[in-house]
Amino acid sequence: MEFSKVSTLALTCLVGLVLVLPSHAQDSQQDYLNAHNTARAAVGVGPMTWDNTVAAYAENYAKQRKADCKLVHSGGPYGENIAWGSADLSGTHAVNMWVNEKANYNYNSNRCAAGKVCGHYTQVVWRNSVHLGCAKVKCNNGGTFIVCNYSPRGNIVGQKPY
Repeated sequence: MEFSKVSTLALTCLVGLVLVLPSHAQDSQQDYLNAHNTARAAVGVGPMTWDNTVAAYAENYAKQRKADCKLVHSGGPYGENIAWGSADLSGTHAVNMWVNEKANYNYNSNRCAAGKVCGHYTQVVWRNSVHLGCAKVKCNNGGTFIVCNYSPRGNIVGQKPY
């Protein structure tokens, strides 16, 4: 009887600890790839692969945004999606936010719905963007900045993503 009380208390403490500590799940290379490749497969586009050079670029840029967490693009040589959260935003959640723009994209006209954004989505599924690198930093203000870079860049004017 005493053993079950101790076990219950230990289990309760463990569950409480899990709920309180920030989670770093859904931030691995494979998590980023899985989220991208699920969206790509849904429209018949082949998978991306992780690229350490592209990832190093993303990491360097994310570190530059750590001080202010501003949603400013790097202007670099790669396609780029950025996201910000006021708390601990996971990489998977950021990719899913971009993918949710699919509802705003009309493939036949190759345009976003009036007044809507869809360029993050089209970059995720851009058929020629086959190399991915992403990074996440906790900003000085407590927020989270996430960047994913794509090589070669997508969203070429006049071309469809797939």
